[in-house]
Amino acid sequence: MLGQPSVAPAAFSRRRTGPSLGRGGMVAAAHPLTVATALDVLRRGGNAVDAAVAGGLTAAVVMPEMCGLGGDLFAIVHAPQHRHPMTVLGSGVAPRSATLEQMRRHGDASPTGVKMPFRGPLSVAVPGMVHAFGALLTRFGSRPLAELAEPAIGYAEGFPLTPIGAHFLATSEDLLRQYPSSAAVFLPGGEVPRAGSVLRQPELARTLRAIAAQGTQAFYRGDIAQRIAAFMAAHGGALSADDLARHETVLAPPISTTYRGHTVFQTGLPSQGMILLEALNIAERVDGAVLARGDAAAIHLLAEAIKLAYADRLGFALDPAFGDPHLETLLSKAWAETRFAAIDPERANPTVPAGEMAEGDTTYFCVADGQGMMVSLIQSVSSNFGSGVVAGDTGIVLNNRAGRGFSLEDGHPNIFAPGKKTVHTLNCFSVADASGRPVIVGGTPGGDGQPQWNLQTLVALIDGGLDVQAATEVPRWTVWPGTDPSTLPNPYELQVETRAGEAVLTGLEACGHTLRRFSPWGGGGAAQVIARDPETGVLAGGSDPRAEGMALGF
Repeated sequence: MLGQPSVAPAAFSRRRTGPSLGRGGMVAAAHPLTVATALDVLRRGGNAVDAAVAGGLTAAVVMPEMCGLGGDLFAIVHAPQHRHPMTVLGSGVAPRSATLEQMRRHGDASPTGVKMPFRGPLSVAVPGMVHAFGALLTRFGSRPLAELAEPAIGYAEGFPLTPIGAHFLATSEDLLRQYPSSAAVFLPGGEVPRAGSVLRQPELARTLRAIAAQGTQAFYRGDIAQRIAAFMAAHGGALSADDLARHETVLAPPISTTYRGHTVFQTGLPSQGMILLEALNIAERVDGAVLARGDAAAIHLLAEAIKLAYADRLGFALDPAFGDPHLETLLSKAWAETRFAAIDPERANPTVPAGEMAEGDTTYFCVADGQGMMVSLIQSVSSNFGSGVVAGDTGIVLNNRAGRGFSLEDGHPNIFAPGKKTVHTLNCFSVADASGRPVIVGGTPGGDGQPQWNLQTLVALIDGGLDVQAATEVPRWTVWPGTDPSTLPNPYELQVETRAGEAVLTGLEACGHTLRRFSPWGGGGAAQVIARDPETGVLAGGSDPRAEGMALGF
């Protein structure tokens, strides 16, 4: 039909005009309906957490491939009534009845040996997202869950698919057809829905109504939990009703470091937010004017810093309940000085080991209100459509976080164990000025790209002085692999968007980087950033044009 969306996502050829400005509230998200939902809550007097919960519930419906209800959630909240920010760590443990031997027996073959089952019922960890929504509202919210869930329920009854949403359904068709409960929802009539068609999820609407009426515990106890557990037991999964009933969200102070007079906060373990902070500490050894140039020398230094931080993540990070992750050492300036010394300013390091220790797919969005509350939030089912499994007649897409995260290698700090949380790719950041006032919240989806693209965004903002919209649009680069155990310890590949320019690309090759060129506006991610002027209260929102979202304020 004339004027309707195309099947394939549109390519973006130019930047957006600039940041969105406002004082009453601001939302930056990767889907327009998420933005509309959260902004409406702010306009009706809800605070930033209320808006984030409503927006997150809507995102779980309209972006099921990214962040369905069976996923996890991490957030940082700056609340004006509290002196210090707080993180919400909403990820769950591996099923307590599962065993390492079971995972090895049913694991996936790879060139480096058997790895975790990447998809299917055994890839599922306890979903933490819904419980985390409840924890956010209990601690910071001002509106009832029933009110905030109304838009998501309406969209579950039917919403128009965007081009990117239709694209993910098409590329995930084979996975969805493996599970009849998934195909029934996302391949109605046995066909892949087209962009502009209405996707209906009535079973998910029924589940959301139960959660709205009974509270988030309805997901973890009672009928919904029993139906999830019964489905998993009947289809070879290990997630049980007891696993769901015992789940708790962790509220804790964020981890942090300083960078050129600012304090940068991140989500702590099991999130891998430590990577961004260690990389910033290493990058701080370089003059900010050098990094702001964005040339081959700057990208080389930042890429080498990221390699070192990833190596230390792989070498030391684990669920703190199962051992010492050495975070105090890894985030120290002294450690960064030692690691910086390992960088050759003119030559890429093809392989990077962890430092020597002395003893001892996803959506992100941010919200700010007119009273000074700022929320940085990321939620995900891990890979596109997570495990690929919809839990029977609940309409809930279940994550594959255990399958994607854990190692099966003896001696690895992140080796699978029942009741253990895998180290998590989800992370988000916030920034405070020298007076401790929150001035930026931001993040991006993208698995192991997240810390790298967050680093690039912060360097653009702090060292480059760019506005929040321009910072989301800088030509993107990615070091690969990050933490994928099936590809390590192969030499690193540096993936760079061609908008960086031929001089930059050839300069990186001259440094010895194995280069892969991405098309303009390629390279992944969907960064969203909000900045707040603490003197005037003016909010500026930036939204990555690589996604379909936007930043809107009032």
